[in-house]
Amino acid sequence: MNRHDEHAPDEHELDEHGPEEHAVIAFDHLSLEKGEHVAVLTIEREAALNALNGELLIELAAAFDLVEGDADVRALVITGAGRAFVAGADMQAFAEARDGFAGRDAALSGQDVMNTLAALPIPTIAAINGFALGGGLELALACDLRVAASGARLGLPEVTRGLIPGFGGTQRLQRLIGLARATDLVLTGRMVEADEALALGLVNRVVPDAVAGALALAEQCARNAPVALGLAKEALMRGLDVTLPQGLEIEADLFGLALTTDDAKEGIASFFEKRDPEFGGS
Repeated sequence: MNRHDEHAPDEHELDEHGPEEHAVIAFDHLSLEKGEHVAVLTIEREAALNALNGELLIELAAAFDLVEGDADVRALVITGAGRAFVAGADMQAFAEARDGFAGRDAALSGQDVMNTLAALPIPTIAAINGFALGGGLELALACDLRVAASGARLGLPEVTRGLIPGFGGTQRLQRLIGLARATDLVLTGRMVEADEALALGLVNRVVPDAVAGALALAEQCARNAPVALGLAKEALMRGLDVTLPQGLEIEADLFGLALTTDDAKEGIASFFEKRDPEFGGS
């Protein structure tokens, strides 16, 4: 049994809306809406500004498992209900756990969820509709792409509360924007507005409506070959911590694998036939 199965929604929680390929799966603290090829995961702890707690982290992991197991889903958008993406981790849990071993376990549990998201073989896009702070920014950093609303604010304010980022923030942020810029944000704990986040490379796009912008980007990605998308992500991620020659070797291996797929045959055939490809995902 999958370790998250006991938290997955029952069949009666699946509400059909129109065709079978469009459905909403309701959890206690989030919902997963599955369209034809793009899924939208919405965090719904609006009264707490969608702050991450233990229950929500378990539900996120279960939702990621569902997405990974659905071959029809070719891209995932993550957003938050109300005026926040995710405004951090639930401080109450830290107030009750002052033991260092318990803190380490909590950090590892959160990192495990973020790692599950980062490892999904499909494009993942954070639609940052408002505050993305602490654990919320760490959730966004675990996505492949980040689209921010013009009024969004982002940051890792943990040091202002005597803590440090624990769900991957110190590691993923420096890999994304460089050590000097990451050090600035981590050590000051300051929040940045969307335009500065774009200039730093922290987000990919700033748009009036984060969800609409993220959906457009997800649909653009989802039109591409599913296997190639997964292999391209693998090449990017595996190349992070190796030398350039090693990275090129990884790329060559994965290019060779891509060339053997039915999607590659379809893509090449459609090029010569001057038509749009119809990828089957194999």
